[in-house]
Amino acid sequence: MEDELQKAGVSFDEAIIMFQDEARFGRINSPHKCWVQGNRPTVYCQIIREFTYAYAAICPFDGTTDSLVLPVVSSAAMSIFLGEVGKRHTDKTIIMFMDRAGWHIAKDLKIPNNMRLVSLPSYSPELNPTEHLWDELREKWFHNLTFDSILAVEDRLVDGLLDLENNKPLVHSLTGFDWILAIV
Repeated sequence: MEDELQKAGVSFDEAIIMFQDEARFGRINSPHKCWVQGNRPTVYCQIIREFTYAYAAICPFDGTTDSLVLPVVSSAAMSIFLGEVGKRHTDKTIIMFMDRAGWHIAKDLKIPNNMRLVSLPSYSPELNPTEHLWDELREKWFHNLTFDSILAVEDRLVDGLLDLENNKPLVHSLTGFDWILAIV
């Protein structure tokens, strides 16, 4: 990470280091065990193939989270997301770590002027702390639920993402891997 800061010509104080990922959420659910007191609960299962996508970028140092819900994954959607993150942090240089999905390395990807993209090694989701955000959302916001429409999924997803954006200590505790925090 220090190499990336040097390449960008900025100090740690002038930059924000973020990790980006996207995840699919939809109307197919997978019932899980749960604890209840009293009668056995009824948990419905549905298999409807409608999906939406959550894009998120997190800063493991302070728990800052930027997110958008978009209908597809593509270089155009990724450009919209990167543009939004760039607008939210105009006073900083953003060092954005991400995997090598096709839409992350597409030639038509629009990268904001205040952002530098850095690729994580291929096939290594364990290096991306944003993956822990998806686990938290699925466990706390989508556990044993069915939805009447994809709009209901999106509403629930927006609520969950806003909750995480407003809870920096939780995001920091989920994503502040020792090897990342050690660079400070």
